[in-house]
Parts: sequence; C-alpha cells; structure tokens
Amino acid sequence: MTSPSKLHVPAVPARPGEAPDFSYVRISPAGAVDRPPPDVPVRGTVALAEDLVRVLDDQHRAVGPWNPQLPAETLRAGLRHMLLTRVFDDRMQRTQRQGRITFYVRSYGEEAVSVASAMALDARDMLFPSYRNQGLQLVRGVPLVDLMCQLLSNTRDMCKGRQLPVMYHSAERRIFSISGNLATQFPQAVGWAMAAAIKGESDIAAAWIGEGSTAEADFHHALLFAKVYRAPVILNVVNNQWAISTFQGFAGGEQRSFAARGPGVGIAGLRVDGNDFLAVHAATSWAAERARAGQGATLIELVTYRAGAHSTSDDPSRYRPKDDFDFWPLGDPIERLKQHLIALDEWSEAQHAALQAELDAHVAAEWKAANAFGTLNDGPKLDPSLMFDDVFETLPEHLRRQRDQLAAERAAAVASASESRTEV
Repeated sequence: MTSPSKLHVPAVPARPGEAPDFSYVRISPAGAVDRPPPDVPVRGTVALAEDLVRVLDDQHRAVGPWNPQLPAETLRAGLRHMLLTRVFDDRMQRTQRQGRITFYVRSYGEEAVSVASAMALDARDMLFPSYRNQGLQLVRGVPLVDLMCQLLSNTRDMCKGRQLPVMYHSAERRIFSISGNLATQFPQAVGWAMAAAIKGESDIAAAWIGEGSTAEADFHHALLFAKVYRAPVILNVVNNQWAISTFQGFAGGEQRSFAARGPGVGIAGLRVDGNDFLAVHAATSWAAERARAGQGATLIELVTYRAGAHSTSDDPSRYRPKDDFDFWPLGDPIERLKQHLIALDEWSEAQHAALQAELDAHVAAEWKAANAFGTLNDGPKLDPSLMFDDVFETLPEHLRRQRDQLAAERAAAVASASESRTEV
C-alpha cells in the first residue's frame, strides 16, 4: 500500500513574540565569489545565482574580485543619496501619520538597492521602478518638491491627481510610470529593451519588482521574451523577505534562489548582497556591460530586508518579530557604507552628523515649498477639467459636451459667488 501524498507548506522562520531567526539566509564570505567576464555563457552563472556576491567584509573593507574600485567621491555621493532617501522617507511617513497625505511606502533598509543601481547605469538607460525605489528618482535628480506634490495631489502633481501617492514618473529623466499592479514593469522593460535594440540604440532597460511578484505571470512572460530575443535588460528581484505579510518562501524562495530562475530559463543570474552598496553597483555594472555587448538579460536577486512596514496601511508587528531588523545578518546599507568610508579615512562621524542635519533642513524646506502648490485639505485645487485631457487625441463629442457643461456650471458658480459678495 502506497503512502498518502503530503502537501508541503513553507515555514515562516519567526512570528511575533519569537526570537528573530535568519538562519535560512545563505551567505557567502565577502570576496569569495568569482567574477567571470560579462560575456560568460549562461551556464557559467549557475553558481553565481546561488552564492551571494559581497564586497564589504565585517571590518568594512572592500575585498574580492567584485570590488568596483569606486573613488571616494562616488562613495560619498552614494552615501548622500541613500541618507537623503531615508530622511525623505521618514518625513513623509510622519506626514502621513499626521493626516497630511493619504498613503506612503518607505524603502527603509533597502536604500542601496535603488541608489547603487541607478549610479551604475547611464543617464539614458530606461528605468522601470516599483513603489519602493525612491532612490532611483533622487539619483536621477527628480526634485523633492515634485515627489511631494505628487503625494499631495496638488496643482503641481505630475500625475494630475490621477494616481495613488508614490506612483511617480519622469519622462525627462527616463523613469517609467510606477504601477500598483504588481510585476507589470518586467514585460514593459523587456519590450522597451527589445525596441531599443531594433532601433540600434545602445541604451538598456532596468526594472525592479519584489520577490513576491515573481509569482505573477508577467514575471515569467518577461523572462521568456528576454531569453528568446536576448533583450538588453536588467531584471532586478528585490528579495526583502516579505510580500506584505507573506514570507518569501511562499513565492518559491525556500529551496532555490530567485536568481536561479535566470539560468533555469536561459538568462544569466546573480544573487547579490542588496545591503552592500559596492556589491550592488558592481553587479549592475556587470549586467549592463553584458546587455550592451549583445549577451542578453541578467536576472539579479538583491537580498535585503524590509526594515519597516510594507506601507502606511500595514502593521508588521502582527506577522513578524518587532526587533527583527536589528538581527538581519546583512546589516544596514547606510551604516555599512558610512563605516567603509570612515575606514578609508574619507569620512567621519562629525561629517555624517552634519550631513544628516543638512538633509533634514533640506527636506523640511522642500515640504514647505510643496505646500505652496496646495495641500490635501486646502486650496488651490487641481482644475477638474484636466480629467478630459491625455486620453484621446481628439476628444469624442460626448466628452466634449461634458467638458463644456462642467465649464458652464463652474462659471455659473463663480458668478453666483460674486453676486453674493456684492450684495453683502
């Protein structure tokens, strides 16, 4: 008699009230992973997709073949971008709690994922972010005022009041519109990269999703097209261990890495310490060189940790230990880069404190400037007639009539209010 089949349910390492447990995270020693040339065959990346590319060791030294040998000036710029991202996030989180914006998503603990990647890419490369990639916006020079006005949906809102907060875009800076629908940016990035190759351009695309989104069909569609057509694209999976309240094991990260899916379908795979600025920069540069040389796509798994809540609508203390980030074995990306610069005698605690104060004041000033364009509860408000724009090249007759009716009603309301003031 055969035994009954059994269903495997992935284990969650620790729940609220239990001690944090990260024993499941496979960590390679810093500097221990080989760096093959970017034109290595896909089969030569199988081990890279399971090991962990690391550069910074426990003494904050840059070691091993993946060390990008960045100048101190670049490292200080990266530290500034990451710290500005965190200061901006903290301010917007407090602002939401005060009821001055409706929703926010922080990238606390994941700042290197965006900042190092953006700094490693060319300015003309097209970025397809998720909603936790604020660092991409800041490295590309999107003004904080513009981001804040989008959060406020005021008269300077880049989305004209049509999008959720945090769903930024910047055509000028080659940053695609963020979507709340998970994983859509992966096939979009592959398609854009294919078009760039068809046109003979040297620009590549890069996209970011969370590990939970790898369970979406769009993820698999993107990998298939990227493999078949050797699309010049970098596909980043940000494995921050939690998809809202669902542990990464439920998305398939328990037995094999997410990066292993790359070689599994025929594209290169890299598994990288996402809290190591130098490792992320080096891996992105390697993948970009590979893409520009016609060697195709790379799937990069960035191993990091979501230190805070999924969003302002989430309470992580309901599904994981409160102090778990304190025990995350890959540390804090900002602290690690700061200590590396201090070890190089290129930074100090006093300089860091001064930078923190400078950025606090900068973010406060930008918030004050953003409020001049309208707040959540007070004017000025967006023009309602904007709802008729940007959909049709030629406005259909029924919408034209509605637009004209709205204009007439608003004009009548203004006239009535003027008459009332005259009578008073």
